[in-house]
Amino acid sequence: MAIMEEECLKVSSEGLVAEIVVNRPKSLNALNADVLQSINLTIPKILKNEQIRAIIIRGEGEKAFVAGADIHSMSQLGPRAIADYVELGQRAMRCIEAARVPVIAAVNGYALGGGMELALACDIIIASKAAKFGQPEVNLGIIPGFGGTQRLIQRCGLGAARRLILSGEIISAEEASHIGLVDKLAEPADLITVAQQFAQTIAAKAPLAVRGAKDVLRASQEQSLLSGLRLEVEKFLELFGSVDREEGMNAFMQKREAKFVGK
Repeated sequence: MAIMEEECLKVSSEGLVAEIVVNRPKSLNALNADVLQSINLTIPKILKNEQIRAIIIRGEGEKAFVAGADIHSMSQLGPRAIADYVELGQRAMRCIEAARVPVIAAVNGYALGGGMELALACDIIIASKAAKFGQPEVNLGIIPGFGGTQRLIQRCGLGAARRLILSGEIISAEEASHIGLVDKLAEPADLITVAQQFAQTIAAKAPLAVRGAKDVLRASQEQSLLSGLRLEVEKFLELFGSVDREEGMNAFMQKREAKFVGK
């Protein structure tokens, strides 16, 4: 039964499980301010229903989970507006992370930049074998700004985080599984079914125990995460004012190779 449908998000629930679909397929489900704000508003609404015991997040269409932040709109923002945008994104990821029930990312295509950060904010990542993952922000003259530097370290370790963030490399779902980024793989046609079955498995457990376990697991890394997130925002905003950031985003939009000068 559908409980809400907006331009950028579709939300439904069936029994004990709710599903959020990022609904911008023409933009490969890119995270603009409307999507981020909708996440912040939608999850608390879902959780008002005490019957909900798990949430699935996925992207509309077959090409992308979320291909990243909305570079076209981001490139036009001034210093105050970009600070507001990054803070909004961080709040959206924290909203997912702090939800009282487990949140499962069902990654059905590209999960790049902000899209990978969205997946990292979830408790469990289930991916189609055709999915692709990466933090390619260095190609734009910036760094991850929605928590990717910190949550990737927590999930995969410092070595894997260095490799992916410093190189901007895009990896397959199989390799993502190998390094611990992905928890479970599925055939593309079976992804939604596998995610729903796993959500139902969690939903069948004692809800207070699941909630308590999630709280304790999160608390084990909370202090270092919060201080790291603040440093990430500060460095992102510093880099956003650089010549290289302007060149990187212009090159992306013009579909050409960027020429960075280190300024």
